[in-house]
Amino acid sequence: MIPTLNYSSWSSFLFQGGKKGKKAAGEKGKGGKGAGRLNGHHQENGMENMMLFEVVKMGRSAMQSVVDDWIVAYKHDRDVALLDLINFFIQCSGCKGVVSGEMFRNMQNSEIIRRMTEEFDEDSGDYPLTIAGPQWKKFKSSFCEFISVLVRQCQYSIIYDEYMMDTVISLLTGLSDSQVRAFRHTSTLAAMKLMTALVNVALNLSINMDNTQRQYEAERNKIVAKRANDRLELLLQKRKELQENQDEIENMMNAIFKGVFVHRYRDSIAEIRAICIEEIGVWMKLYSDAFLNDSYLKYVGWTMHDKQGEVRLKCLTALQGLYYNRELNARLELFTSRFKDRIVSMTLDKEYDVAVQAIKLLTLVLNSTDEVLTPEDCESVYHLVYSAHRPVAIAAGEFLFKKLFSQREPEEEGAPKRRGRQSPNANLIKTTVFFFLESELHEHAAYLVDSLWECGAELLKDWECMISLLLDDPLPGEEALTERQETALIEIMLCTVRQAAECHPPVGRGTGKRVMTAKEKKTQMDDRTRMTELFAVALPPLLAKYAVDAEKVTNLLQLPQFFDLEIYTTGRLEKHLESLLRQIREIVEKHTDTEVLEVCSKTYHALCNEEFTIFNRVDIARSQLLDELVDKFNRLLEDFLQEGEDADEDDAYQVLSTLKRITAFHNAHDLSGWDLFTSNFKLLNTGIENGDMPEQIVIHSLQCTHYVILWHLAKSSEGSSRKYYNDYGDIIKETMSKTRQIDKIQCAKTLILSLQQLFNEMLSELGHGFDRSSSAFCGIKELARRFSLTFGLDQVKTRDAIAMLHKDGIEFAFKDPSPQGEGGPPLNLAFLDILSEFSSKLMRQDKRTVHMYLERFMTFQMALQREDCWLPLISYRNSLQAGGDDDTMSVMSGYSSRGSSIRSKKTKPPVATAGTSSMQTPVMLPSPHLTSTAMRDPKRGRDDSFMGVYPLPHDQQQPHQHPQHHQQTPQHHQTPMDYKYAYPSVAFLSRRGTGLMEEDEEPIVEDVMMSSEGRMDDLNEGMDFDTMDIDLPPSKNRRERSELKPDYFDPASIMDESVSSIYNV
Repeated sequence: MIPTLNYSSWSSFLFQGGKKGKKAAGEKGKGGKGAGRLNGHHQENGMENMMLFEVVKMGRSAMQSVVDDWIVAYKHDRDVALLDLINFFIQCSGCKGVVSGEMFRNMQNSEIIRRMTEEFDEDSGDYPLTIAGPQWKKFKSSFCEFISVLVRQCQYSIIYDEYMMDTVISLLTGLSDSQVRAFRHTSTLAAMKLMTALVNVALNLSINMDNTQRQYEAERNKIVAKRANDRLELLLQKRKELQENQDEIENMMNAIFKGVFVHRYRDSIAEIRAICIEEIGVWMKLYSDAFLNDSYLKYVGWTMHDKQGEVRLKCLTALQGLYYNRELNARLELFTSRFKDRIVSMTLDKEYDVAVQAIKLLTLVLNSTDEVLTPEDCESVYHLVYSAHRPVAIAAGEFLFKKLFSQREPEEEGAPKRRGRQSPNANLIKTTVFFFLESELHEHAAYLVDSLWECGAELLKDWECMISLLLDDPLPGEEALTERQETALIEIMLCTVRQAAECHPPVGRGTGKRVMTAKEKKTQMDDRTRMTELFAVALPPLLAKYAVDAEKVTNLLQLPQFFDLEIYTTGRLEKHLESLLRQIREIVEKHTDTEVLEVCSKTYHALCNEEFTIFNRVDIARSQLLDELVDKFNRLLEDFLQEGEDADEDDAYQVLSTLKRITAFHNAHDLSGWDLFTSNFKLLNTGIENGDMPEQIVIHSLQCTHYVILWHLAKSSEGSSRKYYNDYGDIIKETMSKTRQIDKIQCAKTLILSLQQLFNEMLSELGHGFDRSSSAFCGIKELARRFSLTFGLDQVKTRDAIAMLHKDGIEFAFKDPSPQGEGGPPLNLAFLDILSEFSSKLMRQDKRTVHMYLERFMTFQMALQREDCWLPLISYRNSLQAGGDDDTMSVMSGYSSRGSSIRSKKTKPPVATAGTSSMQTPVMLPSPHLTSTAMRDPKRGRDDSFMGVYPLPHDQQQPHQHPQHHQQTPQHHQTPMDYKYAYPSVAFLSRRGTGLMEEDEEPIVEDVMMSSEGRMDDLNEGMDFDTMDIDLPPSKNRRERSELKPDYFDPASIMDESVSSIYNV
């Protein structure tokens, strides 16, 4: 009989006072074989001993104390302790079987593994490493930590006893070759972590051996008189022991490497391959003297061709750890030369994460040696700074910055800091301009700036230097910038100003709105202040210099839109503002290009901000300019119309150019005070009568008239939606109140019908792809909110009406199929967003009822959708679940159903009296724990049971309920559906779960590093797999299985009579 191992000191969570917990695996009933045992061990005084697996699973105990207790037990009886360790690995694989002492003594590992395979739970394909849920979240880290601490604590004695390590390695090797995925995955992880721990032990032994050797040499080199022979003998003995230990550790590592790694790094499961590659990277980094050579690097090189992105990613991160240490670069030369092309090609990997890490790896290669990467290699990375995927672009920007900008001119110590054209950044800014022009992607300057922003913000925000390069004369011997280079520099300068002021990436690269930190906000404010102080002074001379160049002026005039206008006053820069306004006026008078004129108009609009004291000054300048333009237009137009057919081209050009300027300003400014409609109407009317009006004049006159009408409409529509609210609002509300008193149900039906009619009108006007943030939709939502307020606070009185309103709304939302075909959202699904305004008026128990009625219209796939077009459904369901009990959520609750708690056994359902039965919804009973679910016959209709499982008979569901609840059930299931679904078949629901690469017969592995000795046997074997992959029974994935828990309760069984009758109409 095996003595008891008491692990009570491992955790403070032992059962106290004889409390009984759930029976653990291996526990039998009374009187049976194994009575009084837990996992093969006895129980004492009614208290259950904590198993290794339970302790590691909880992850709350100090792992070192756990291991120390195990070591004490091992020294007391190593067979018993090893048996417990073996069962630990078996249980960590998800197996319910237990290795008994008899099996351990009399059976081979292969027989034990075969027996344990038979003990697997056939109803589940999950095991601890893959199970989702909070209690398993840290299991993997605790499992790995246990193995590491176990080896560390045993490194001075037990691991050399030729028993413990031999047994563990033999078991893990056998399990890693199992056909069962759970055994293979768990044992491979354990073996790899065991190997890593042994590498640390070997490294310590190597260091100790070197220290001992130095001490021995130092003692031996002493003169004979001072030499201590006893010390020499001790050092020789110590060195011999260390060498023996080193040889033994190397034998263990060799056994794990050849027995596990060599077979599993090419396993059919990507997770297992990734574990192997991740750990070999750790070994090469930790113990480079032993592992950093071509014999081990080749495995990483081959695996870079893996089909799965996560495995390729592990290869790159493993190599990054090696290239980061410059001392290891010499040992990587051969590997780099042979696999460099593959790494470069991975920068275009279809998996963005892999591409990012490949670029980062090339950046480390660039840091280590500049000679390895050819210009062609670098150019293949350069163009990625224009990638739409921001992480890829930023990584490429860092590579570009390292390559082109790492060679800075050193500044002499004590010398004054050079500024402007003489600053060290001058040449780097020129290099940026040259690169931008050579890339020939002129419209993408914003993307280039964004890519370089994180690594080169200091350079890009050196606006003083940029201004100097544009305004100052070149230094002696310095080559001046060409026109094309100046244009590019101005465009880059504008993009840097925009990036600093707005602090978000350009269009197409946005990663969603992000809340700025206090530090980022301060940086933004400081940058805006500095840019305003610089450009407020520099912009007028820049505009004066480039006044005739439309492209340069267009970019320069956008700068004031990002200014902090308060600086003009606080910095006493009013004279520079006057100069700027004068320059803008001159540009308006010189240019007729529409783009230039529109940017002038926008700049005036940005400066005419009533919040700042400069408003009056800018408003006067704008009014003077417009007075002159309108007077000139009216004078020219009168002459032009009088001349008629005798008007020459010069007269027509003068009219057209003036009209262009006025039209550009009318786009951003309200010019109603200048009465432009009369003159334009006269011009167009004359053109209609005579038919000889120049086309361009007609076009711009129509556009100007268009703006006149738009400004009038904008004025007339302001506040029109609430114009008559004060006059008629009370009358309408009183009418609705009287209507509700007459018939609450019909009143609610009228309200929801009016909302449905408005929704249909909006659909016909905007189309099914409308924006839910549009004013039309928001207006309907606001009306729904006001309607909901009219129901008051007494939910009992309006209970039936609100329930009917939700019923009609749900049916309307799912009435019409998706215009996008099968798989798309129903046409009216967005109506649920409007309907959610009434959710707060539902009583708590009615929310559950409405939620279940909603689920009758949903397919299983709908519950899993997370795209924007499904947000109304998600938000409506959330509004129904708010404040409700978690245990009422059914399988259709999607992610929220995972881990939904079961009501405590101590909770007693409230007793419903006859007087209150209409006001309360009976409490749902807790769902029983079952191990399997019965799938519905595919021929049965969806209305038979919307939960996807057979409901329990009513006598098993709610034995305490009144008979009338059971009589309502058939009617409940016979409610017709308006929306047709393609319900998933049994074949779909029960198909076998597949691993990450089980559909691939074998990974793509390319022999690109064949040894000159030609001893690559495993490659010559064609990369055949050592095992078949036999996954445990049906499990499509963890998430789906957790959501297939059956809901054994029919919605009709939890409805009050008053409410359930509404849903059975």
